[in-house]
Amino acid sequence: MRAIHHWDLWVDDFETASGQWGWLFGELGWAAGEKGHYWEAPDGTYVFMEHSEDQHGSQDRLRPGVNHIAFALEGERDLLDRIRAESTEHGWHEMYADRYPHAGGDEHTALYLESSEGFEVEIVLEVEDLTA
Repeated sequence: MRAIHHWDLWVDDFETASGQWGWLFGELGWAAGEKGHYWEAPDGTYVFMEHSEDQHGSQDRLRPGVNHIAFALEGERDLLDRIRAESTEHGWHEMYADRYPHAGGDEHTALYLESSEGFEVEIVLEVEDLTA
């Protein structure tokens, strides 16, 4: 059973956001749905992107609400490094670059990115424990 069924992502600039998020979801192994409006993870969790007439104001992750979302990345460190290297050309800004890949602590391997609209994502490398 998956922990999250789906989430909605309201964006201001749909074309720009769908390019940024679409690239990232593709790198994370999520499949694109019709017309670039949603992406689905291998476990069935999906995100639906839209611009709504009900929307007002801009994204500010430092105000009450959701600060960021963290994605699990299974695989090798080279995949995380490749996402980092290619993120800028896809509209993402790296956060805490001087502390990569351990900005979250010595035992935590992750990449922190911010979209052009101020959405923060954390991509956490989950490595299978080979000692178990």
